[in-house]
Amino acid sequence: MITTGQPLPPGQLAELTADGMVNHDVQSLFAGKKAVVFAVPGAFTPTCSAAHLPGYVVLADEIKAKGIDFIACISVNDAFVMKAWGDAQNAAEIKMLADGDGQFTQALGLTMETGAFGGVRSQRYAMVVDNGVVTLLNVEAPKAFEVSKAEVVLAAL
Repeated sequence: MITTGQPLPPGQLAELTADGMVNHDVQSLFAGKKAVVFAVPGAFTPTCSAAHLPGYVVLADEIKAKGIDFIACISVNDAFVMKAWGDAQNAAEIKMLADGDGQFTQALGLTMETGAFGGVRSQRYAMVVDNGVVTLLNVEAPKAFEVSKAEVVLAAL
């Protein structure tokens, strides 16, 4: 598993924007930027939709005021689902990034097997990334939602 002080691994993340599909190279996306990244097991799932994403939507301005260039939500879903979920959650201030095949999440060492629920998904976590290097990493225990909350990340900035 990736740890604080390590650079993000190479990878691709997709984002469906008003201008069409954008395939982001992870190194380019985070180069020279300070970002808050949080990951969820699945779009439209209960905790993710009721608490995790909404917390970042509500606190986006406060988080960005701490010197954060962008906030990104990653899930092992496709970009169409991530866009629809972002639209449904009024998440215009959040980059809704799809790790369609889970390769980036696997490279981070943060996958979990959910079986018939959805197969390989992401663990729930939040991190701060500064110029491609992880400076804070909060990984949730299984079935927990404590350390990756927007409030916790904001307090750490």
